[in-house]
Amino acid sequence: MPKNYLSIEYNEESHPYTEYPQKLCLYLFKCFNLKPGMKMLEPGCGRGEFLKNFEGLGLKVYGVDISPESLNFNKDLDLSLCDLENEKLPFKDNTFDVIFSKSFIEHLNSPERYFEEAYRVLKPDGLLITLVPDWESNYKIYFDDFTHQTPFTIISLNSAYKMNGFESVKVFKFRQLPIVWKFPVMNYFCAFISPLIPIRSKYKFLRWSKELMLIGSGKKPR
Repeated sequence: MPKNYLSIEYNEESHPYTEYPQKLCLYLFKCFNLKPGMKMLEPGCGRGEFLKNFEGLGLKVYGVDISPESLNFNKDLDLSLCDLENEKLPFKDNTFDVIFSKSFIEHLNSPERYFEEAYRVLKPDGLLITLVPDWESNYKIYFDDFTHQTPFTIISLNSAYKMNGFESVKVFKFRQLPIVWKFPVMNYFCAFISPLIPIRSKYKFLRWSKELMLIGSGKKPR
């Protein structure tokens, strides 16, 4: 991945700061029954928006990223530079209670290396949470980001977890709309209008009604 990825793809003009990371972190915190004091790692932490919000919920957070730009965004966080395609995570075995990533593993040429490293540094009974774009609903725009390397479906993400030793694996499709999390019945409305939505809509409600994510989770055996 280019070292200037953040300044090009995640500049404030194209990706302004919003309350979405805070809402998503709270949703995941409740959904996965996370607890204050848990030790969390986020690979590909970028601007650190999720780590900062998980820290605000009481987790002890650490991040790694390939881009030196990430250090400028995260001066108050414990962050390390790491190229996960070619390096091991800079942590000892059995270190973390939770590893979380969002929009990260699709950028890897060899995501199996990441799953192996995540397994290694998780504690027994540790939880791996992975959010990745759903290929089936994003295939027409997936490679608008030319750094995307590996597409994922429910089936392939499920297999990636199980082939790397994780148990209690669950993978489901997910809309990035907080109103849908609060009122799940809205999923039916979004599914109804999605065929009518332009492929590259500028409006987040419409775009996120059409473009789905996958959420995968699994635990390292005790």
